[in-house]
Amino acid sequence: MGQLDEKINKLNQEILAYDKQRKATRPGPAQNAITQKAMRALQQKKMYERQRDQMASTSFNMEQTKFATESMRDTITTVSAMKQGAKDMKTQLKHIKIEDVDDMQDEMQDLLDYNNEIQESLGRAYQTPDTLDESELEAELMSMGEELELEASIPSYLMTPSVPTTDPHQTTVDEYGLPEKASQQVI
Repeated sequence: MGQLDEKINKLNQEILAYDKQRKATRPGPAQNAITQKAMRALQQKKMYERQRDQMASTSFNMEQTKFATESMRDTITTVSAMKQGAKDMKTQLKHIKIEDVDDMQDEMQDLLDYNNEIQESLGRAYQTPDTLDESELEAELMSMGEELELEASIPSYLMTPSVPTTDPHQTTVDEYGLPEKASQQVI
């Protein structure tokens, strides 16, 4: 088809050249001769275009036929695979009973429920009342808040230290809180 396109382009250029010549010449036998040449070139161009279109249609039809053939092969392969899959599924299903699957599911649920009961039992708190009175909890929270506010208002030099200030290797102190001599310590 590439050769036909080249011929059509060449004829287009020829027709344009004839058209320029015809416009440049005076009416008469010379102009008529140029017009006749342009008409023959145009007829030839139309013939090549028809031939190109026919070849394109033929090529398209061949491609469609090829595609349809490949599609049929693919369909046959797909149907064959589906038949084999159905056959395999039937064979496999003979080994599985729905009752067995249901029984297994029930057993798994029972085991999970039993495990949850064990976890609940292990997570039970000792000596904690099952129900706590909300008003008691609120009152305790309020008193804790008041204690914290009171502690924050006491200057730090009046507060007792929370960390021991004595050497842990010294075991005894006198009545003033001073370490006793090593000779007075009882071993």
